Amino acid sequence: MVNLLLRWLISAISLLIVAYFVPGIHVNGGFLTALIAAVVIGLVNGTLGVVIKFFTFPFRLLTLGILSLVINAFMLMLSAQFVDGFKVDSFVAAFLGSILLTVTNAVLRMIVPDGDNKANK
Repeated sequence: MVNLLLRWLISAISLLIVAYFVPGIHVNGGFLTALIAAVVIGLVNGTLGVVIKFFTFPFRLLTLGILSLVINAFMLMLSAQFVDGFKVDSFVAAFLGSILLTVTNAVLRMIVPDGDNKANK
């Protein structure tokens, strides 16, 4: 449970970092909006994103994964439609934002230890 909350916080912080560095991605409303947007992004990627990635698998292989980046950008744009205060202006902003969001999330998850420490159990 702690691990899930920690990942949620990391995702929200990553989104704020992306909004700071990528022109065209806006999180108006601060950390609460980023928390809500992180949940929506996770839900959209975990439902619709999985289905789309499943059906486009052969094309993703042919494009050497570039199509995955395009799908992630569209998922980010779609997520922005559901959250007041979270806005993505263009596809280019979504494309760059999805790449930076993935990298930022990965780096922060490497820096911050897991909440469920298996060594102490």
